[in-house]
Amino acid sequence: MPTTSPSRPSRPTRRLVAASLVLAGGLTACGSEDDDREPTFAATGSYPVTIENCGAEVTFDKAPERVVLLKSSSVPFLHELGVLDRVTARAGQYPSAYYDEETLAELDRIPLLTDELDSSGHLQISKEIVISEEPDLVLGEVDNLSRATLDAVGIPLIEEPALCEQGVDEPGFDDVYAQLEVYGKVFGRETEARAAIADLEEDLAEVEAEVGAADGRTAAVLYPTVGGGTTYAYGTKSMAHPQLEAAGFENAFGDVDQRVFEVTLEELLGRDPDVLILLHSEGDPAKVEDSIAGLPGAGQLTAVRNGDVMAQLFNFTEPPTPLSVEGLERIVERFGSGT
Repeated sequence: MPTTSPSRPSRPTRRLVAASLVLAGGLTACGSEDDDREPTFAATGSYPVTIENCGAEVTFDKAPERVVLLKSSSVPFLHELGVLDRVTARAGQYPSAYYDEETLAELDRIPLLTDELDSSGHLQISKEIVISEEPDLVLGEVDNLSRATLDAVGIPLIEEPALCEQGVDEPGFDDVYAQLEVYGKVFGRETEARAAIADLEEDLAEVEAEVGAADGRTAAVLYPTVGGGTTYAYGTKSMAHPQLEAAGFENAFGDVDQRVFEVTLEELLGRDPDVLILLHSEGDPAKVEDSIAGLPGAGQLTAVRNGDVMAQLFNFTEPPTPLSVEGLERIVERFGSGT
């Protein structure tokens, strides 16, 4: 698997240091040291707070204190705001490659309910297990635990907008900032959200300045099925599209007004992108690359022939989160700037 350049400084370092300072001062307990009550958390926002999520209005009378994670995509937002200590349980998979040591330590302290996924990569967990945790917020919707099910027992849910059924019409890095603002309001961390947004904007500006003008190369973002099966591609309604543009590429599927869709090898050969970025959720990245290179006729693809194939963990591209900026940096580090 291609590796990133060791000589290029890691831009997320500044954000992570800032987040750690926020976290260090973010937790306050009410009452005396021998008080048996659960701690409450300082929040600077005004409540009640109502947000719109996936077409539904979600209201909070106070900052959530018992959060259950059912997907990994919200972790970077919570870390940036210093509120991962509000998470009392998690389910699903949380690949260590996404996180720095501090975030991994925070996650390790959170009990794991289950990491069982079905063959399509969807979390398998019963509603009884989640409800028994008595959460005041669930992050991430799964097939057998819908918003309606949680609403029926008074538990609010937030899903990343790009993963809602209606999706996002024109995803971009502004969606990362907007979701930081949402979480900032929900958790009463609006000041921290603004600081995190400023850092991310600076990071993105630095990458775009380094990339410069596009040089005409094309790229496709795919999600192959390891071991054989359907290959998916990402169009203009996915975060892959603005990420490729920011890296100086033309999206080979930039004429497809969908988020993700099935694609055949014949269509790939017809579009013949210069670069292939292969998303995956777990496992050996080399096997992900082999899943494309091993297809009959794939050796005719320019990207395969030239070795310009990169496996990337899913959340480094989708949905729009702070990890999307880091994913952009990794693409630029691997394939260079457009000038």
